[in-house]
Amino acid sequence: MSAIVRHELSSYFTNLSGYVFGTFLLLFAGIYTMVYNLQSATTNFEYVLGSMSFVFLVIVPILTMRVLAEERRQRTDQLLYSLPITMTQVVLGKFLALMVVFLVPLAIISLYPIVLSAFGNINMAASFGPIAGFFCLGAALIAIGVYISSITESQAVAAGVCFVIMLVNYFLGDLADMMSPTAFSSVSILVVTALVVCLAVYLMTKNGFLALVLAACMTGGLMVTYALDSSVFEGLVSGILEKLSLFEWFYILVNGVFDLRCVVFLLSVAGVFLFLSVQSMEKRRWSE
Repeated sequence: MSAIVRHELSSYFTNLSGYVFGTFLLLFAGIYTMVYNLQSATTNFEYVLGSMSFVFLVIVPILTMRVLAEERRQRTDQLLYSLPITMTQVVLGKFLALMVVFLVPLAIISLYPIVLSAFGNINMAASFGPIAGFFCLGAALIAIGVYISSITESQAVAAGVCFVIMLVNYFLGDLADMMSPTAFSSVSILVVTALVVCLAVYLMTKNGFLALVLAACMTGGLMVTYALDSSVFEGLVSGILEKLSLFEWFYILVNGVFDLRCVVFLLSVAGVFLFLSVQSMEKRRWSE
């Protein structure tokens, strides 16, 4: 696995992707530090990280688009399958290389509160807690990018899909605020979602009977629950959307509350998508 890490690191630092990633991150960190901490004379460095979280929408697709998609396009993934290592080690090696590229500029950003402390009273705990959260958020988003790259052989498609997914996730909190909290609207959205899921099951399995049974069970269960106690659905969809937003979990840390659940959730998301990436690679390995 160490050979995979070294190979990936050399590729990132012999072309522009690693430098673009680091430059973009440091550029916005510098801009927001100047605006918040220097011009406005505030001591809250955590607001810098909260405001610049949107940069992940651009830098993660750029960084992850080629990690596995390029291997598939050039057919060099066949070499990976022949190596005396497992697909888990391949995916983890590539992911660790990406995290090293991410940690280099983040390590520099971690020095900002220390430098600022020479000019004011900086709360180090309130600053480094969000830095840890920023790392966990980056790990989760990079893992999602790795998975998207594993299911396509086009870098452009991987980058585009990754950008759209992260853009939607970024605005999930705002979307949750706009959702109607009524029970009827929530159950309606859940019924439509259930039908879409059943349609996806049909398209993947070509089994109409299975899709119909699944649709009947899901929609029937929702309707029965709504009839028995409609209050269960009040604000349910907006709550689900807010919980699905990785950025909303990160903002909890930015607001000065170091909730360990946020760290566990973000790292769990990273683990789930790395697992899915391994399964995607295994599926392609045995289908070719």
